[in-house]
Amino acid sequence: MRDDTGRGPAGLDAALWRSVAVYRALALVYAAVVIGKNSGGYAHPLGGWAVLAVLAVWTGVATLAYRDPSRRGRPLLVADLAVAFGCILATAWVETAHHIAAGRPTLPVSWVAAAVLAWAVAGGRRLGVTAALVLGVANLLVHAVAGTAGGIGNTTLNGIVLLFLAGLVVGQVVRLAREAEARLARAVELEAATRERERLARRIHDSVLQVLAMVQRRGGEAGGEAAELGRLAGEQEAALRALIGAGPAAGSGTAPAGVPAPRPGTGPGPAADLRQLLTGQASAAVTVSTPATPVPLPEHAAQEVAAAVAAALDNVRRHCGDGARAWVLLEDGPGEVTVSVRDDGPGMPPGRLDAAAASGRLGVAQSIRGRVRDLGGTVSIVSAPGEGTEIEMTVPR
Repeated sequence: MRDDTGRGPAGLDAALWRSVAVYRALALVYAAVVIGKNSGGYAHPLGGWAVLAVLAVWTGVATLAYRDPSRRGRPLLVADLAVAFGCILATAWVETAHHIAAGRPTLPVSWVAAAVLAWAVAGGRRLGVTAALVLGVANLLVHAVAGTAGGIGNTTLNGIVLLFLAGLVVGQVVRLAREAEARLARAVELEAATRERERLARRIHDSVLQVLAMVQRRGGEAGGEAAELGRLAGEQEAALRALIGAGPAAGSGTAPAGVPAPRPGTGPGPAADLRQLLTGQASAAVTVSTPATPVPLPEHAAQEVAAAVAAALDNVRRHCGDGARAWVLLEDGPGEVTVSVRDDGPGMPPGRLDAAAASGRLGVAQSIRGRVRDLGGTVSIVSAPGEGTEIEMTVPR
């Protein structure tokens, strides 16, 4: 059976059907109380208890059947509505005409609304209203069969109106809930795709783009055929920067709908000593200062911080000249780890980083800021012409 809402996520559907099952069980208790209270005045008391037995059996059958998504089709929905319809009609035989004319509720009372809710969950407000219409006709037939058609009172009319409202409102709420769940799943999918793109962009920047930039620079210096090779390398570098700088395409994604992308470095895993990874960056031009005791971080987080420091030092070598010096300081706090990279280069004018990111040069935006952001940390960059540059990266434990 096709519906006007589309199928929602399995988790949402299961919650909706559980709600219908809970309502059905509670309404069964209420129907038992009403039948037990009024059975002494029935024209056929045994008929009232027989209807209650049918309600109890079908409550169990429907609860189990609706748990299986493959059974939530037309046959089960029609059977559910038919049971509710028949139990309403049984009122004309079990009850006395006097009580029916006086406005006494039908035998199943509010239990029949469970069928309306089931149709609304399965097919939205359209099927919900359809089920309410069928049961409304059943309520009117009770008076026609009992010969009290002229005595339809407010109780009957109120019951019919409530059935229509239940089908309409619940169907609308189900549709909105499924749309909201679908939008959330789409947002999670896009976030996962963005994270993966940024991760690939960092890898590419740390290897391919730097090689292409070096080929372009050396080719221009060599001249001749090497200059043409350098020009082609420059074109490919620009095209690749534009590609990795673009946002994720519609429909792309790496995570299943409804499953949040895990944040790298936050899950369980072996720990690594960040000191050892940073001291490997030391050289004649780079001084690395670390605490005397180990600074453990999850292995992925430690690798990402070390890669961000390497990207910062590579920027120093590329933009500050061969004689520039850099200092790396690792600080181990109670709840966070801070790494600062400072150089004595010419510094950067205001807006330089924003302009570089806009032109597709993502060394700082992706290789440094992107890595630290994915770890839940922050990056602070202080620079001014002639004052050098200091990059401070803070990563929480």
